Amino acid sequence: MNFTQKDTETLLKKGITQEQVHSQIELFKQGLPYIDLRDPAIIGHGIYAYTEEEEKAFITYFEAQKGTLDLLKFIPASGAATRMFKFLFEFIEDYDSSKETVNAYINRKKAQDLRLFFVGLDSFPFYKKVRKRLKKTYGKKDQTNVDLNRIRFVKMMLEEEGLNFGNKPKGLFPFHKYKSHNASAFEEHLFEAALYAKTKDTARLHFTISKEHYQKFEKQFSKTQKRIEEKTATTFDITYSFQSSATDTVAVTATNEPFRQDNGCMLFRPGGHGSLIQNLNEQEADIIFIKNIDNVVVHTYEKEVAYYKKVLAGKLLKLQQQAFSYLQQMDDHEISETEILEIVHFLQNEFSLKLARDFEKFSQKYQIEYLREQLDKPIRVCGMVKNEGEPGGGPFWVKHESGRISLQIVESVQIDPNNPHQQSIVTQATHFNPVDLVCGVKNYKGEKYDLTQFIDPKAAFIAHKTVTGKPIKALEHPGLWNGAMAFWNTIFVEVPLITFNPVKTVNDLLKPAHLMK
Repeated sequence: MNFTQKDTETLLKKGITQEQVHSQIELFKQGLPYIDLRDPAIIGHGIYAYTEEEEKAFITYFEAQKGTLDLLKFIPASGAATRMFKFLFEFIEDYDSSKETVNAYINRKKAQDLRLFFVGLDSFPFYKKVRKRLKKTYGKKDQTNVDLNRIRFVKMMLEEEGLNFGNKPKGLFPFHKYKSHNASAFEEHLFEAALYAKTKDTARLHFTISKEHYQKFEKQFSKTQKRIEEKTATTFDITYSFQSSATDTVAVTATNEPFRQDNGCMLFRPGGHGSLIQNLNEQEADIIFIKNIDNVVVHTYEKEVAYYKKVLAGKLLKLQQQAFSYLQQMDDHEISETEILEIVHFLQNEFSLKLARDFEKFSQKYQIEYLREQLDKPIRVCGMVKNEGEPGGGPFWVKHESGRISLQIVESVQIDPNNPHQQSIVTQATHFNPVDLVCGVKNYKGEKYDLTQFIDPKAAFIAHKTVTGKPIKALEHPGLWNGAMAFWNTIFVEVPLITFNPVKTVNDLLKPAHLMK
């Protein structure tokens, strides 16, 4: 394709090369293969379930080691709260008070989410703030008109001339109501980090946020810092990064030509959360905890959540210690056949490694090289919860193009919807990915891995969208915990549902984990 002067300027500004654009367009033309599922990962076949005694042993090990480690909590937090209020925006757009009551609208539209919202209205942490603004704006005018009050409440929440909650960063939206204050998800992550991601009274957290929200996060921290640090006896070291515009991807038309906007410029879109592997790769830490911004709980449940984070961390450190020991042995001396068998046993039993078919035919020299390659990788221990019908990814055994079979976290968009066999495997899945990861990102010499070397580029996504009413195809990079970590050593561990409490819609704030008893 030929690039215009405007295109060249856009690419230069974003830090994207022409070769990258050509490569992305080629991916659209060739299409991306669906994941080849072999089996669901279940207890005893890809997912570990530990006894309470084993869990406590992992915690003890973690507690004994963490004083010598550089710990970090990494929180993807770039989203706005807009999606939380989708059904409320629809209500504002569709409802006509001159034609029907709110209850009639709810019944006609079968809008159960809207019904639940109004039933639980005074339980939301923002209720008093909205009511206060309404009183200031309208006084006592029409207070007895229930329908008018409801539509006014929603508009005051969401519209720009009101509180404009829909454009707030999701991480700064009030999630929880306490006696003396409301707490945002950002604030709850600090409290939680103090329970497991603290070394020598300091907890380090890194948030990936939108650039335009930086000052708002800084302001929130300065406002709450003293109170939280005193309450947790913890000093917080908080850093931020932004999703690089160099990870944006070109959008194309249905015929795979670059989509051009009305001004003639090519359209680029953010490359999805998989772009954050670059941000993760820039972090300096021994152990990194990863958790989404909206997955928090009220103080009542924080210790229980932290308990399982420490279980995962202890398991990671145990695995890492053994892998490092084997790598050290390989450097120190020519390992024996017995030691080779021991390493094979470790990889098969702990990392569920499927050996190369002809491994036994390799010479001893090549067996050792092969095993070193399998051992010398970043490690991730991923919590998995029992499937309760939540949308999103899950743990599966996957066959790669090379013929290699490994454990992967797979999103539904990666699975062929028209393949009955693949869909039957999906229906057999028992667990769900809550994005609850603990990662070891250094080798046994203490050197950082280059995480970009462990990505499966074929695990990208092609999404179908519309822009100004016109269809486009958009490319998303392999997901952060999906294809971006495809070639890590992976272990799945069952954790309880209390560890998974995302807020996808505002009504999720009415669930027990988000309400003080």
